[in-house]
Amino acid sequence: MVAIVLTLCSAGRVGCDRRTADSPIRGGSNQGDEEVAVAAAADLRFALEEVEKAFATRNPQVIIAITYGSSGQLFAQLSHGAPFDLFLSADVDYPRRLIASGLAWKESEFQYAVGRLVIWVPMGSPIDPTTIKMDSFAHPGVGKIAIANPAHAPYGRAAESALKRAGVYERVKDRLVWGENVAQAAQFVESGAADIGVISLSLALVPAMKRKGTSWELPRDLYPPIEQGGVILERAKESKGAVQFREFMLGAEGRAILARHGLGRPDT
Repeated sequence: MVAIVLTLCSAGRVGCDRRTADSPIRGGSNQGDEEVAVAAAADLRFALEEVEKAFATRNPQVIIAITYGSSGQLFAQLSHGAPFDLFLSADVDYPRRLIASGLAWKESEFQYAVGRLVIWVPMGSPIDPTTIKMDSFAHPGVGKIAIANPAHAPYGRAAESALKRAGVYERVKDRLVWGENVAQAAQFVESGAADIGVISLSLALVPAMKRKGTSWELPRDLYPPIEQGGVILERAKESKGAVQFREFMLGAEGRAILARHGLGRPDT
């Protein structure tokens, strides 16, 4: 199994983010403003930027600082006391584990979306974009295949499950390259470091990705539901801003933004 880690980002790359889980950004604020530090799964980056902007127009007194990464790595940071107020995971398991360990406020748990997987290939690929299917991984022009690391990324576990259920995993496992999160897996295939990738629909819908490649949604019976959930950390139990941001995400406007980015409602 090949594991690739990219440490340098160039402008416009889908997988790039200079914020890290070790150093959440808390920007300058006016006196009296409340700052909310959010740890968010990498697939949320573009959707959450839009959610944050819409939220800010209605709640200018709340400053939202978002750090993106794989859910598992963020969970590890939170388990060791990383100073975040709200955790938005790509699955519901990590938030529940924080609740079980006493690090998160039980009553604040929520599910905000169900994620979906796609196969993405770049323009100019030898794979005919009109015929992308699971057997595309066996195409003679396909070398490296990008997915998120299953060890700590829910989208990586879902991708691995899909490959196994489709009966192609054993044929391709030695050609897999792992991104630290699903955004980095998207970056690998976008940049040419991989020939094909299994990424989130939310990233495939990003305008830059739509211009540069083609995607095909995997049948949902190939992988367990990607139930994305969140929780307010115990340290922020009294934070009105964290509660307000959670409620905005779950409200009609927040749901509509998430849906436009391929993150469907949990009840659909």
